[in-house]
Amino acid sequence: MEKTWPSRSNASPFTSFHLSSKPNTTTTTHQKSKNTSEFPPKSRFRSTPSSSSSCPSTPSSSNLRRDFSALPYDRFKHGRGGVKRNVEKALESFLKGVARGSTLAMVDAGLVYWEMGRKEEAMSLYGRAAGLAEPPNPKEAVKWLKQASISGHIRAQYQLALCLHQGHGVEQNLPQAARWYLKAAEGGYVRAMYNTSLCYSFGEGLVQNHRQARKWMKRAADRGHSKAQFEHGLGLFSEGEKMKAVVYLELAHRAGEAAAAHVKNVILQQLSTTSRDRVMSLADNWHALPSSR
Repeated sequence: MEKTWPSRSNASPFTSFHLSSKPNTTTTTHQKSKNTSEFPPKSRFRSTPSSSSSCPSTPSSSNLRRDFSALPYDRFKHGRGGVKRNVEKALESFLKGVARGSTLAMVDAGLVYWEMGRKEEAMSLYGRAAGLAEPPNPKEAVKWLKQASISGHIRAQYQLALCLHQGHGVEQNLPQAARWYLKAAEGGYVRAMYNTSLCYSFGEGLVQNHRQARKWMKRAADRGHSKAQFEHGLGLFSEGEKMKAVVYLELAHRAGEAAAAHVKNVILQQLSTTSRDRVMSLADNWHALPSSR
């Protein structure tokens, strides 16, 4: 039977969620500076090539290593090159580029938003630019993720936890990883709920606590996480809750967990026809609880 609750080994049992370079698949990420009231200087957006990782990447040097004084943003802002100062016009122009997926436009629009005092929108655009560009720079990405996490962006909290857990772009730190998994889980992020359960179960970064492990596993299962549904179903079966176990195992199987089918069929053989019909009806009418995914 395929295992989806891994034991301790070199292979990580924790859910990895790589952010690809395709548009609209990245999360808001920010860079943490010593003084968060000050935006990083423009030169900070120059990155150096690095190996790929499961963490988001920052803008490439080929895209961002340039003279910002020559940009339309500065010409509109300062009235250079015969262009009348018009920040709103500059922003409008940059947002058109953002809509086309231009990382340069994201950086420029972010600068405009920041100067307008709209810092959340500025950081959001810088995060998008960081996730879309190549080549990846894990260390720089982690800085953005930490800033975003501190600002309360749930998906960034989960990504930061992965980086800390796996040692991508930052020194491995299991307690800090578990802290951010838990924070994201409390914010409703399903993958973080599952990983929080594993942290409690294996005692990785958190004091081992099987009650908490079960709680977070159930929360992830109730929100549609297929592996969590499988694991929770196994837990229910071990406690003698056969009908409840079958419901979760059936849901896991429908979501692609092939191993769940075998366990489910074994349990079904122990149930009456009425009970079988009942659990299948429950599975058919099941709806996932809302989450931030």
